[in-house]
Amino acid sequence: MNYILFDDEAWNDLRPLTFTRPVAEIRIGIFTIREKWEKHLNANFSFLTQDYLYVKFPKVVKDKNVLINGSILPNADLISAIQNLKEGEYLSKEDLIIAACFSDVDVDLVKEEAISAKVKLVYDKDIVRIAMPYDIFSLNDFALREDFEFLTNGRKSQAISNTVNVLGKENVFLEEGAKLEFVTLNASEGPIYIGKNAEIMEGALVRGPLAMCENSVIKLGAKIYGATTLGPYCKCGGELNNVVLFGYSNKGHDGFLGNAVLGEWCNIGADTNNSNLKNNYSEVKLWSYSSERFAKTGLQFCGTIMGDHSKCGINTMLNTGTVIGVSANVFGSGFPRNFIPSFAMGGNHGFKEYRLKAAYEVADLVMQRRGIEFDEAEKDIMTNVFEMTKDYRKSF
Repeated sequence: MNYILFDDEAWNDLRPLTFTRPVAEIRIGIFTIREKWEKHLNANFSFLTQDYLYVKFPKVVKDKNVLINGSILPNADLISAIQNLKEGEYLSKEDLIIAACFSDVDVDLVKEEAISAKVKLVYDKDIVRIAMPYDIFSLNDFALREDFEFLTNGRKSQAISNTVNVLGKENVFLEEGAKLEFVTLNASEGPIYIGKNAEIMEGALVRGPLAMCENSVIKLGAKIYGATTLGPYCKCGGELNNVVLFGYSNKGHDGFLGNAVLGEWCNIGADTNNSNLKNNYSEVKLWSYSSERFAKTGLQFCGTIMGDHSKCGINTMLNTGTVIGVSANVFGSGFPRNFIPSFAMGGNHGFKEYRLKAAYEVADLVMQRRGIEFDEAEKDIMTNVFEMTKDYRKSF
């Protein structure tokens, strides 16, 4: 069977995180959504997404295809319902298309009104869906526990050093090569997963749920509260509370980051802090790319959403509910605006456009440090995002 993960309207609402990826490439818990489906179904997936993203995330269509909504997390009941689909049928919950089994000529129908010509099956059980950026940190506790149980079932953890203070040892799992000495782990309230070759340095205080993916690092004396996920090759220090870093991003120094999501190749400067609670304790509003205005979140705690390749200088102050686009460069004293467009450079004193050529050069240098090429596919996606977001920079 050929499996495809498709984007629906959630792709629009999840910007700026999805400017550079399909929805299913979002990391929540331990895995990306794609990785969850691949591991549960023991299959490889391609994508039905925005045209400009195919250069990196290709679409593979065959005679018979199972399409799955890339914003939905898998569970046993849902997988069973999807596997029972016959050709020409699709699975729906209210107006949301969950999955479909279509021939090659019908694949695009999952994104078109003409799908009504196919056979609709109603799914009446609960689903977990990532539809807004803040869903990622809000649902990370649930997703992390689910992934931990799936990933560690029937497996044995590497031994924990006797220099480690640990509570809830049965809820701690170390992969091969994980390193930690003279740290405190409290897994009594949630699991702690430490991935292959990940490291927690001396003096760190960690409270689960926590996921550290391959080669991630928690630095000396850090304070980490759950539910937090550090994607591959991330480095974190200072204080984190309910934060998700997709991968290859750094918050390596002191400062607070809470109720936040950072994409890939981001960097948070030393002593940068974000607010995750308004002074009057009122509901946080967040910039919506779909409505092009600030929209209610229903949340009292909501920090920062940052797109790929964005950076903050030292001592940056980020206000409650700040959205930063792709490849932005934020610095200077005072609080900058709480919607910072892609390819913006500046801070409270004002912004100017961050030149595309300069963004290429920085991305190339940053990715080289991790042995990854800033190739033509990456460059093409960045160019498209630059053009798509230029109207937001007209006021500079």
